[in-house]
Amino acid sequence: MANAYSLSTGVTPQGVSINDSRRIFNFGDRVSELAPQQSPFFVYLSKVAKSSTDDPVFKFLEQRHQWQRRNFVLKTAIASNIASGSDTASLKVVCSYDKYGAESASGKSAAPQYFVVGQVVRIAGKAMRIKSVQSVGDGESAIYAAGTAATYSAITMTCLEASGAIAADKEGQIIGSAWGEGSTDPDGWKDELYSREGYCQIFKTAIQLFSGTALATRYRGRPDEYRRVWADKLMEHKMDIEHAMLYGVGASDESASGGPVRYSHGIVPYTLANGKNFAFTYASSDYDDFIDAMQDFFSPESGNSGDKLVLTSRKILAWMNKLGSGSFMDNTVGTSQYRLDVQNIKGSFGHMVTRVNTLFGNLHFVAEPLLRNQDENLAIAIDMANVKYRPLSGNGVSRDTHIITNVQNNNVDGRKDMILTESGLEISLPETHALLTWS
Repeated sequence: MANAYSLSTGVTPQGVSINDSRRIFNFGDRVSELAPQQSPFFVYLSKVAKSSTDDPVFKFLEQRHQWQRRNFVLKTAIASNIASGSDTASLKVVCSYDKYGAESASGKSAAPQYFVVGQVVRIAGKAMRIKSVQSVGDGESAIYAAGTAATYSAITMTCLEASGAIAADKEGQIIGSAWGEGSTDPDGWKDELYSREGYCQIFKTAIQLFSGTALATRYRGRPDEYRRVWADKLMEHKMDIEHAMLYGVGASDESASGGPVRYSHGIVPYTLANGKNFAFTYASSDYDDFIDAMQDFFSPESGNSGDKLVLTSRKILAWMNKLGSGSFMDNTVGTSQYRLDVQNIKGSFGHMVTRVNTLFGNLHFVAEPLLRNQDENLAIAIDMANVKYRPLSGNGVSRDTHIITNVQNNNVDGRKDMILTESGLEISLPETHALLTWS
């Protein structure tokens, strides 16, 4: 069989050309270096966020540490004054995220999982110690909302200081624990890990069959037509991966004939559905609008790293760098040099980077050529600590980008090569990524 080939892959030895018959050439660590300006996301993924997987349907876990945001909302009003040392009645308390730490839908709240006897809380400026805790309803996933079946934690507290009446919907915070000498061990609680799933997509790019005659013919311009087309096809393959990492649908068609077809998640639709979304306008958005969005976006309790790669359309990048009166840059840095630090620097991987240092974190703007036409008003802010490029590799076989030569049948007077990659994008903690839209 002419398309039988060794399962071993390796970097092309010096002096060996693609004309070696039925050879597999591993380009996994090199293909991203081709014209890096054309595929910035793939370059950054390959250079700083690459981690192979041994399963085409890879599962991963997310952890959101709730110990750093054990805040809650009091849903039952305390109608009368309470003396120091007195106990409250049973009170309903809820929080805005579930047991996995994921934020619940707008206007709804979930039952807190982290109340234990002995904790000290602060509500409306007053300190109280939890005396008893009872979970009501389905504390796993059900949602509490006024007028519906309730899911909440019912707690009784001992006031540590005299307090007046406290209205419903006041916010509270756990501020520690307090126990007597010689007391017993307390109850415990734990964060739950959230499971997600990703898919490796098979990318194939073939160089059309060249006859033996065409291979031997000297052409005008570029004499070796096969090598010219071969170079273009490698770029085409790389751009296919860039498109998928940006716009992929994230699905698996197990019913497809000949074997399942899988599609990698793409950062843009995934963030639109699960991450942060902010809207700006070209005419009126200024520093205040931008910094308000960043205050929310960089919240440390969401697991942010403090640095974001922002893939940006050329239209938005041009708008940001205009220095005319009323522009973003003028409104941002024209009034005070201390408001925002904006620098144009040379990136590590061949890109020009506009670095914006905000009060809350750093944004690294890079032009993304694929954000054009219908997406010219989009920018995608990516926390690179929470994305991974996952090529399939296991049992000594790598499916990272490689070239398989001479895949034509034995009886064909000609040659055909194929480029193949099987990889996917892992996107974790989607709230650390944001889609920025201008209008």
